[in-house]
Parts: sequence; structure tokens; C-alpha cells
Amino acid sequence: MHKYGTVRFKLDDLLKKSGMSKNKFSQRAELQRTQINRYCNNDIARVDLDTLARMCTVLECDISDLLEFIPPEE
Repeated sequence: MHKYGTVRFKLDDLLKKSGMSKNKFSQRAELQRTQINRYCNNDIARVDLDTLARMCTVLECDISDLLEFIPPEE
């Protein structure tokens, strides 16, 4: 774990809950399938705010539904 904690994407969970396929989400959010897989696997170093907005719009969720802050261990 990092010194300041980490941020985890919960995209995979949200997609499963919504019943939306990655392909359909890819089309609606205008993201490449490889990008979606990276977000689902938390293999992302930098995040674009426009991308976050598209994800939240398509999934009809708040940013707090999509992201989770995990504090550092003491």
C-alpha cells in the first residue's frame, strides 16, 4: 500500500450490478474496451475527468460509487 493510501475503481462491480456488458458500456461511454479492462483491473495511473464524467453518466452513478479511497496502513 502507498504512503498516502490508494484509490480503487469499482467499475467492475458497477458493471455487474447494472447488468451492462463491457461492450455496451464501451460504446455508450465512448471508451476503448482495453481502457475499460484497465479500469476494471485497477491498472490505471492517471485519470481524465472527462472520462470519469462519461462513466458516471452512462452508469447513472455518483463519483463516490465509482471510486473508493483506501487509507494507508499505520
